[in-house]
Amino acid sequence: MHNQLTQKDIQRMQEEIDHRKLVVRREALEAVKEARAQGDLSENFEYYAAKREKNRNESRIRFLERMIRTAEVISDESAEDEIGVNNTVELFFEEEGVTERMKIVTTMRGNSLEGLVSTESPIGKALLGHKEGDRVEVAVNNGYSYHVVVRKIEKTGDDGTDRIRSF
Repeated sequence: MHNQLTQKDIQRMQEEIDHRKLVVRREALEAVKEARAQGDLSENFEYYAAKREKNRNESRIRFLERMIRTAEVISDESAEDEIGVNNTVELFFEEEGVTERMKIVTTMRGNSLEGLVSTESPIGKALLGHKEGDRVEVAVNNGYSYHVVVRKIEKTGDDGTDRIRSF
């Protein structure tokens, strides 16, 4: 499966890659060089810590490059009255009788604890394209589903405050 990303997501990921290659990589190499100069490597904790940070940076660069290379680019545009990517919605959950706000985001930015719901999650898939006032069935699996009512749609766009998750 390819991760769904908007062009803005890809741009932010590329900016992070550039920063890591030009700034973080140079700092990490310098830290390894300084630790190596301290002598006996068999008992040099600073050397191993510096190597670990250097390797962590390189792993993150590879991860981001792979995500960009394999991404399915999706549009973050939707009709003015429809739910789309990067829109904030207010939903009424019928079973619980509660209202919640959440933002629909791409798969790489999803974080339900922060109210960021992925387009690939059951509720994200179900909501896309719906309008205010619609009653939407959210199918969790073959045996369970629930209904929500779309109370409000805010065209919030991509403010860039939520970051691409790292694994």
